[in-house]
Amino acid sequence: MNAAIIVAAGRGLRMGGEVRKQYLPLAGQPILTRTLNVFSASGFFEEIILVVDGSEIAYCRREVIEKWGLGLPCRLVAGGSERQESVYNGLSVCSVKDDDPVLIHDGVRPFVSKECLQQCLQAVEKHGACIAGVPSCDTLKKVNKQGGIRHTLPRDAVWMAQTPQGFRLGLIRAAHEKAREDGFVGTDDAQLLERLGHAVAIVPGSRANIKITTPDDLRFAETIWQSGLYGDGKTS
Repeated sequence: MNAAIIVAAGRGLRMGGEVRKQYLPLAGQPILTRTLNVFSASGFFEEIILVVDGSEIAYCRREVIEKWGLGLPCRLVAGGSERQESVYNGLSVCSVKDDDPVLIHDGVRPFVSKECLQQCLQAVEKHGACIAGVPSCDTLKKVNKQGGIRHTLPRDAVWMAQTPQGFRLGLIRAAHEKAREDGFVGTDDAQLLERLGHAVAIVPGSRANIKITTPDDLRFAETIWQSGLYGDGKTS
């Protein structure tokens, strides 16, 4: 069995306004609904866990899921104060077996493709852990605290991490538990395994698989949607 954990408990402070970013409309539907549609329509997942702010569970069930008739039921779970805690809450209720794949995905990345989901699931089966990512197309500089350049990073060895990030359930749950025990907070789920010496594979993502966090991102997302090349295929 395959499971997916969609994380959407963030406050969305960089977006501004009164509505959290995951509930803002993208081509007429909430961004989060667009994301869930991809996972539901893929047919790959027997379990989808949606992690949201505890105060918004009823709203999310009504306005994000039921209103738009998602095909696969979602289990709603209250998130924590930080993303890492929210993911852990989702992992804690996941009912697949320890060796089964679980994909962890940002709720505000609505342009993940079915092909990417499939490739991540296959990579989990082969390697135990993977992330989607894209190679850097810009020259990257490492700087000091004063803002001065220390050196240039080799661009061919640098990738930009995206989600989904996929793992065997038992592996990533143990890594989260170890991080909690150590008081360690990572920048993504893969880092929790990296610090324990576990190899994590890279699956080619897409530059369209953006994380919508600012008003500019949302305007860009509308442009991507209007291109007709990406998205869940549902226009209403």
